Amino acid sequence: MMKLAIALLIGTSLLLIQSVVFAQKSETPASAPTVSEQDIELMRSDIRSTKKQIIADNMKLTGAQAEKFWPVYDAYAQETTKLGDARYALIKEYANHYEDMTDAQAESLVNKMATLDEQTATVRQQWIPKFAKVLTGKQNALFFQLDRRITLLLDLQFAANIPLVK
Repeated sequence: MMKLAIALLIGTSLLLIQSVVFAQKSETPASAPTVSEQDIELMRSDIRSTKKQIIADNMKLTGAQAEKFWPVYDAYAQETTKLGDARYALIKEYANHYEDMTDAQAESLVNKMATLDEQTATVRQQWIPKFAKVLTGKQNALFFQLDRRITLLLDLQFAANIPLVK
């Protein structure tokens, strides 16, 4: 589990994404950072790659187990990436309205956030039996512990660096 410290690197990358979103909103055009959507997508891709490496380092699968596990993991990652896309869009929406947010916009964002949290829990619940088909009970528990811890670290990084509603 010592490899979990690498997840801090993931959080740092996400901070860059978040910082750029809020910095672009408050800086003058001449001093605004030049980070494109393509740059952000590359950072997100690096985060996914790092997460996969953390899981590989900690799961210690045999060759036969790995052959069955990684296709399931890749499908799971593809589905959870869609949730990440929605989370990123929500952060961008928040940043775009941060300075002049109305009560209605704030309510909408809270509802979207709650829905996204529910969807995340539902996706995880749906995948537990799929992973159980290719992993032992302990391996399945380990995978979801790793997945959840990495997610919590990323969420903590976001929470600590996104300003509260004014």
